[in-house]
Amino acid sequence: MIHPEFEATTPPELASEPDTYRGHDGVRRWFDSFDEVMDEIRWEPHSFSEAGDRVIVEFTLHARGKTTGLDFGQDAVMVWTLRDGKATSLELYPTLEEARAAAGG
Repeated sequence: MIHPEFEATTPPELASEPDTYRGHDGVRRWFDSFDEVMDEIRWEPHSFSEAGDRVIVEFTLHARGKTTGLDFGQDAVMVWTLRDGKATSLELYPTLEEARAAAGG
């Protein structure tokens, strides 16, 4: 479901280690970075809306710190861009308003 040209960037306001992830290896590296520090990772979607070739997803990330055992929750919004039935990019935003403005929806 991920296009070989996929790209995602985690912004500093939503990530303790901002970075850019490209292609299939990048997606694996991104998920591995979660697994290094968190357990019981769960992405809870709240809404989906279309904006042209993009899908806007409001969600909450739930996890537990591996070292601390503390529960963690973060609300954010994803904007997925699709081409040929595959995801070509993922953008993350702290608010729905910012995501809609960026997606043109």
